Amino acid sequence: VQLQASGGGLVQPGGSLRLSCAVSGRSSSTYALNWFRQAPGKEREFVAVITWSGGVPYYADSVQGRFTISRDKAKSTVYLQMNALKVEDTAVYYCASGPRLWSYENWGQGTQVTVSS
Repeated sequence: VQLQASGGGLVQPGGSLRLSCAVSGRSSSTYALNWFRQAPGKEREFVAVITWSGGVPYYADSVQGRFTISRDKAKSTVYLQMNALKVEDTAVYYCASGPRLWSYENWGQGTQVTVSS
């Protein structure tokens, strides 16, 4: 299983970005697809999760209402639409997959998101 995250960049506060995570080698270990982030000097934190079956997604409180996770099964890609971005959303964003919710076996390389004026 390989996960390839992309779509990061520099955006002003209040702006939007869409991250993509291309998943190759789908297997039982890619049942759940997650986004995490890690800001400088902080621990990696959970952002959102969705399953390939399209079950109800879960979000961290800090992004609820602003971020939307989705998946395109035909393209084997998971997306994170980020709106109303804040300076505190600045971080390296990672996608991760696992065989069940709250289990993480495979990690992508990360994509940098910088929110700054």
